[in-house]
Amino acid sequence: MRRRGFSYCIRIMKRKFAGLSILLLLVPALAACGGGYNYAAHLSEVRSDIFCAETEEFAVALNCVMREYPYAADGVASPMQKLVEISVSPAGNTAEEYSVYVLGENGEQLLGGEASFRNFAGDWYFSQSVETFPETSVTLRVAWGENVRELVATSVKSEKTLTPEEALGCAIEAERKLVSRLTADGAFRGEFYVRLLRRDKNYYYVGILDSAGGVLSLLLDGETGEVLARREN
Repeated sequence: MRRRGFSYCIRIMKRKFAGLSILLLLVPALAACGGGYNYAAHLSEVRSDIFCAETEEFAVALNCVMREYPYAADGVASPMQKLVEISVSPAGNTAEEYSVYVLGENGEQLLGGEASFRNFAGDWYFSQSVETFPETSVTLRVAWGENVRELVATSVKSEKTLTPEEALGCAIEAERKLVSRLTADGAFRGEFYVRLLRRDKNYYYVGILDSAGGVLSLLLDGETGEVLARREN
């Protein structure tokens, strides 16, 4: 990765605008990284935050996602909507069905409902469109059978965690040849996925998709932007 380009991208980020729309942040940042070109126009998915909590009975995670609608991996980005995606992973086998809710400051139910079981993930999943995302922490209520638990899930991000726009800037800088190859008549012919990941620490997945169905997948360090793994499909 070219450190000079990455440093330049970092300097132009204005963290005081963190409360603004992700797309508004992306426009000046990525235009500077891309020599004036607005790569933000080609984003079709952004996972900007993850809130996690765990008990002896289950683990729960709430993801803050902006995703195009309708969703299609076709190399063409469409307008995005905000979603919260909540997953509950039971600690053991259970026949009970799960419901999950986001609570307000006074304990009022802001959103939520019955979750659906996902065979491929082995968890219970719920999603809903929203106007705004939570910040720092969120109170969740998890119910199954006759059991109800309320707990606070906290963000996995720290002050050192890159923003999605910084991660995308690093990916573009690292894959300058590919990005140039996908550009024709002054326009980028593809779309980007940027997803915050949490394992032993924070990472970013950045996907670069072309209109022919090809996908370049990058795994980035969540703090330095270093490319740790690269795969082409």
